[in-house]
Amino acid sequence: MVKVELVKKKSNDIDIPLEVLKGKRHITREEIRILEKNGNHNEDSSWNNFFVDDSKDGFDPNLIFLSFFSGYIVLGKLRKCTLNYNDLHLSCGIQRSKMKNTVVGDDFVIYNVSYLENYRIGNRVILFNVNEICCTNHAKFGNGILKNGEPESHRIWIGVGNENDGRRILPFEDLIPADAYIWSHYRDDPDLLQRFVELTECGNTGALNTYGEIDDDVVIKHTGIVKDTKIGKATYIKGALKIKNVTILSTETEPSQIGEGVEMVNGILGYGSHVFYQAITVRFVIGRNCHVKYGARLLNSVLGDNSTVSCCEILNNLIYPFHEQHHNSSFLIASTVMGQSNIAAGATIGSNHNSRSADGEIFAKRGFWPGLSSDFKHNSRFASFDLISKGSYQFELDIPYPFALVGPAQPGENSIHILPAWWYLYDMFAITRNKAKFIKRDKRIIKVQNIETDPLAPDTMQEVMFALDRLIVLTRKYLKEEKLAGFDTERSYEEEYQAAKDYLHQNIDASFILFDETCQKKYGAKIYKPVKAYKMYRKIVKYFATRTLMEFCKSVNTDCLTLDIIERIRKLPLYTEWENVGGQIIPSQKIQELFVCIKNGSISNWKAVHQFYNLCECSYEQYKVRYALYLLEQLYSRPIEDFSAYLYQNIIDDVTIVANDIYASSIKSREKDYTDYYRTMMYRNEKELEAVIGSLENNEFLNNLEKDTKIFVEEISHIFKGLAEKK
Repeated sequence: MVKVELVKKKSNDIDIPLEVLKGKRHITREEIRILEKNGNHNEDSSWNNFFVDDSKDGFDPNLIFLSFFSGYIVLGKLRKCTLNYNDLHLSCGIQRSKMKNTVVGDDFVIYNVSYLENYRIGNRVILFNVNEICCTNHAKFGNGILKNGEPESHRIWIGVGNENDGRRILPFEDLIPADAYIWSHYRDDPDLLQRFVELTECGNTGALNTYGEIDDDVVIKHTGIVKDTKIGKATYIKGALKIKNVTILSTETEPSQIGEGVEMVNGILGYGSHVFYQAITVRFVIGRNCHVKYGARLLNSVLGDNSTVSCCEILNNLIYPFHEQHHNSSFLIASTVMGQSNIAAGATIGSNHNSRSADGEIFAKRGFWPGLSSDFKHNSRFASFDLISKGSYQFELDIPYPFALVGPAQPGENSIHILPAWWYLYDMFAITRNKAKFIKRDKRIIKVQNIETDPLAPDTMQEVMFALDRLIVLTRKYLKEEKLAGFDTERSYEEEYQAAKDYLHQNIDASFILFDETCQKKYGAKIYKPVKAYKMYRKIVKYFATRTLMEFCKSVNTDCLTLDIIERIRKLPLYTEWENVGGQIIPSQKIQELFVCIKNGSISNWKAVHQFYNLCECSYEQYKVRYALYLLEQLYSRPIEDFSAYLYQNIIDDVTIVANDIYASSIKSREKDYTDYYRTMMYRNEKELEAVIGSLENNEFLNNLEKDTKIFVEEISHIFKGLAEKK
């Protein structure tokens, strides 16, 4: 915080900050006469506490009416001009307002402000019909810091992820979900947790000389209370009930807005975000380009960039970017949801006090999509891009299968149903358009939080590899119990594991159901179509790995892999464990390196932490291509140089099939809107249908996908040419 140098001006013993008096003067006797004639009053009858712009024609006392002044008042240029905002047109000046210890910039409107104290106000600001705007000397503007003499109990914490504050973090202006994740999910190191507090306090002098700030081009009208609040440029506040201990981040290019009936207490509102229509936010950090509206309650939570929530309750959550929750009856409590998520109407994801221990949690990786009126029992955990069918899930869940469809137990049974790889087997269009959809929705001008929007990335591939292993293990158990495929004889575990793997490869039409006892407490889960899921999982790993290798080839200006390029890739660091850190995919080992730097003091503030994230992002493509090579070699249990020409062709064939299937399935899925009887029966004719939903031929996403698929299939056909020729 900038240290303020004070100078004593004899004005009823009031200390006036020296820097605000530059270019200012006392008012003349004639100006005092005009002010008093216009019904204005000053606690200092000499008006020595009143300073105005000293330029020629910089102050017109005829523009101030029926107002009361005390403390010190410092005004910028006050001239006959009009400020316009949308359909609001007001002449500059002060009318029917009470002001104390206030500094105002040039060309302002202050009308009907019942109480305005201890604020610095920028240029071209409109304050119109506001009950109270004030700032105390211990204001912290939503940041989790302390002022001199304050006890630790005064610190504002946000209890993300858990209702009992076991994962609590401190809010601060620069906080992004990545920070909230590492703070809330690494709780076993007290020294690290203390360093997080110190990073947050970095730059805080603790001085009790705080004043509120309203930056340039701000409009506040028809509002109740604004207290201990810092308001950024071009913010628009209309009809809010209460804003207390809040920082509103806003710029001309990313303006923030607060609307009717809103209450905001103890938090940070991100750039370009909107809070409207009776929404309530308490102990919060809201990211960039977020929308909270229609009575939503956001309490003790962090909401990531590009998210929209309305008509719902969100309590004690860490939510990553691109979260959608629109419906009146849905609520989300004590959860970590890793973004690109959609909470359907009636979904009740809340702790239900199922034991005498601390309340439970939900942990859902990215792409979490619970169906209509679904409810869950804490603790539960979900892999990436899991679609949870409508139902009441009576027992704790642990779903390790990504891209899966999960269904409740059917009448007369207790086991839930899981179909792994469902998205890629049955709804290619929805999963494929995810990346383009989220990129299109990203309206951030400045992108501090790095966000991976591709469903196929190292984090999901890590899960797919685990799911493949899990399917082999469960198939081994099934074959052993049924005494099939030679499992009626004694063999080592390794031999049985390989035999189960061979069975999944060789019996493509086999139809059986596996049982996974850990997916649901007490009653387990039935795993449907394991052979198809196994095959699809392998195909999408090949697709990801080959696509990543091909992208690397392009970056080094070649169209195929060679032994030299493979050697070059092998020299890159290999990371096999990955974490979704606020939406950015980072190797787990790098996070541990970050913690070492934080603890030894080489990283001393959160901006330096963000620089570390950015360095990881700069190396992400290198980390990813090394991992892609590792994945291919894991699938075939040998170095890529030892692949046969048959294996190279097998990879190309599978990747080509996936690419073509993605396009064909996307077309087929979208065609239903134009051919299915129940979807078309709402329209009188084809012209009306196209007028409502658009034409299939003009679908921008599908047209781009068609072009990209043709190019990709052509390029992939010779990706291994340089290696195959060595055979």
